[in-house]
Amino acid sequence: MDPGPVDAHPDKKPKKRRGRSLFYTANSAMIKHTYLIPAVMLLAFVPLYALNPSPSNPIYHFIFLSYPLEQPTDGSPLQYGKGLWDIAFVVFYTIVLSFTREFIMQVILRPLARWFSLSRSKQARFMEQMYSAIYFGCVCPFGMYVMSRTPVWYYNTYGMYENFPHRTHEAIVKFYYLFQAAFWAQQAIVMILGLEKQRKDYKELCLHHVVSLTLIALSYRFHFTYVGLAVFTTHDISDFFLATSKTLNYIDSPIVGPYFFLFMCVWIYCRHFINIRILISLFFEFRTVGPFELDWENEQYKCLLAQVIATTLLSALQTLNLIWLSHIVRIAYRFIRYSTADDDRSEDESDESHTSAEKASLLDKTTTVAPPVEIKVTDPTN
Repeated sequence: MDPGPVDAHPDKKPKKRRGRSLFYTANSAMIKHTYLIPAVMLLAFVPLYALNPSPSNPIYHFIFLSYPLEQPTDGSPLQYGKGLWDIAFVVFYTIVLSFTREFIMQVILRPLARWFSLSRSKQARFMEQMYSAIYFGCVCPFGMYVMSRTPVWYYNTYGMYENFPHRTHEAIVKFYYLFQAAFWAQQAIVMILGLEKQRKDYKELCLHHVVSLTLIALSYRFHFTYVGLAVFTTHDISDFFLATSKTLNYIDSPIVGPYFFLFMCVWIYCRHFINIRILISLFFEFRTVGPFELDWENEQYKCLLAQVIATTLLSALQTLNLIWLSHIVRIAYRFIRYSTADDDRSEDESDESHTSAEKASLLDKTTTVAPPVEIKVTDPTN
């Protein structure tokens, strides 16, 4: 009897199966190493830009600043205008920051968290806060340097409105503002995708992101970037001390107490003292310094409507900061009285361990009280 044709390559997989296994391998790799997705997206820009590395290539506007004006003859810095291509710049650097966040957290910070012998839930929190500390540690001095090159140094509220409208900026100011916009857009994506475990103040955090992104977009479009620059730096400085304070608490550092007190002082000074000064300037200097009229043709937007919108949004931001200050004061009180500085907004591993212990205890009680169940198996043929 003819056994039929013999397969010369019995171990060779069919093309469909090979393609499917390759897909599953790539899929599992991207799930395990989440930085691969933004990395692939960034790599796609390289050949597209290399085809025509000039401003005539649309990809150019994703990577570099757009709308340069003519070089001044008096030696002053080159100025840049504003336009829709700035959105492309923000999109590209949102992807850059997505890659940076995931790569630093998984490749650098996860081994560091394990070295500190942190529990799994604490590892996630440690990596999140450590990344925030790294980002704000870099962007804070950069932001202060940028502010020193503008009329608003050192939080000079008069300079926010003088010579309005501020339609153009030098490259470093424009880059800083759009890069910060990309950071907050990336943070919103993190929240939408649920990449970080929700805290008890999740609703307040969502509202904070909405207000922040609205302020960034409106201040840039309607030329109130100097106001936004001052708000950026105050929040970045306080966020750096917040992130480092939490990181020290996660690793049980002996300096967590004094450092937390320093963080409180920085928070109150930056987020309340300076920002309330900015709010007061919106009530008084906004009208009196520089023109106060709505002129769409000349892009003159410093008017009553702009004053109401800016005051409302910054007041909402200040209200959220006051809510968080109440959390900080409670933590400080507990630290002084009970020597614990745990963040009461977090559902940390101690809560999880208590819950697990309660479940185990309940299970033990259930198994003790419940009588054994006798199962009889009968022969169906009888």
